[in-house]
Amino acid sequence: MIEGVRVKHLRVISDQRGRLMEILRVSETGINPAQVYMTTALEGVVKDKDKFHMHKNQTDCFCCVKGKIKLVLVDNREKSKTRGEINELEIGEGNFCLVTIPKMVLHAFKSLKGESFIINCIDHEYDKQNPDEFRIDNIYYDWDKLCPVK
Repeated sequence: MIEGVRVKHLRVISDQRGRLMEILRVSETGINPAQVYMTTALEGVVKDKDKFHMHKNQTDCFCCVKGKIKLVLVDNREKSKTRGEINELEIGEGNFCLVTIPKMVLHAFKSLKGESFIINCIDHEYDKQNPDEFRIDNIYYDWDKLCPVK
């Protein structure tokens, strides 16, 4: 696993009324969300396919709450013990997880099942005037290869 990446498997509690799933506890993650947003991707769509992206100041906490995604992380940090390592995670239905993505770790994802809904809890508000988003175009990844469930 890339240094600083954390994966918390989430428990779904079901009864005759529906389901409940706790996603994030500040006491467990150390992340104080400044903003929470939802994004979706239609089946087969890769968000950031051509250019993986990263944040210099922001930590992401990703959770796919509907559908399933392949989340790919690339450690591009110069002083990291895991520099160059790639993590492939299938998360969502059948494997609900909260994935904490540290600053400077490149990431992108592909929707594998239906329209996938992702909740992202971030520790810095998005600033339209000065976005903390950096795209890297020298990363090649084969989005069509099979990914083992992790």
